[in-house]
Amino acid sequence: MPLPVRNNRVRLPQGPLFWREIGEGDVLVFLHGAWATGEQWLDVVHQLGQTYQCFAPDLLGFGESTRRIKHYSVQLEVEGLADYLKLLRIKRCVLIGYGLGAWVASAYALAYPDSVRGLIAASPEGVMLEKLNGRWRGWPLLSSPIPFVGWALRLWAGVTGLFGRGRSPRTSLRLRRMLRQSPAACQLLFRRRRAERQSEYLHDRISELQCPMLVLQSETDPADLIAMAQVYAQAPRAELNVLPAIGVPEPWKLSKEAAATLQIDDAIASVIQTFVEQHCRD
Repeated sequence: MPLPVRNNRVRLPQGPLFWREIGEGDVLVFLHGAWATGEQWLDVVHQLGQTYQCFAPDLLGFGESTRRIKHYSVQLEVEGLADYLKLLRIKRCVLIGYGLGAWVASAYALAYPDSVRGLIAASPEGVMLEKLNGRWRGWPLLSSPIPFVGWALRLWAGVTGLFGRGRSPRTSLRLRRMLRQSPAACQLLFRRRRAERQSEYLHDRISELQCPMLVLQSETDPADLIAMAQVYAQAPRAELNVLPAIGVPEPWKLSKEAAATLQIDDAIASVIQTFVEQHCRD
């Protein structure tokens, strides 16, 4: 019989934080990707909750952990995570992150190394390579609050649709809607000063990650995510595991309803459990 998921809220100095919790035992904390919430991990925590105590928070500025914060940063997310775990009296845990969540988890492991038993980074963000310059080109404009951008895209979609070529502009409209609904993700990834983002990238600090580490890469990942995963895999105690799929397609190519319910493929639960049992026991 599936264990019930307990929903909780707390007010941190940085703002309100909502999380899902299931199970008992050693603590696993799951951090979601840029275009998702903690719900992204539900399939996985339902399986692992039979053995571990699993926490799946919405990062600050995401899902039900929203409030008007003037400026989001990875450092803010790390501070919020630290205060959250301290409030729950969790002294040590295994951190599992996807995408942006893997960036935050890795930055936390660097800031609080004694608090992290192990780290699992799935399709991680947070490193800069020369080949990735211009990765977000055009996205700041698409995420702009200026109404003209949306009007122009709808006009483009209508005109090209007359000639049977409406797919690309419709995809752009879906992407714009997703970006406009995710202001924290946009700011963290590409709507901050370049110098600030560069100061939080981790490519120069990967060698400092001394905890046991598993890097998960999907065969379906685009080239940029594969390149970043390979950088993370250079950590001293890291191992790389390439999976057939992690199960998270590009959400802007889906309907709003389908994108909202995306979850990590539950097949990786056994991979996570094996790694934790082998490397993260005291």
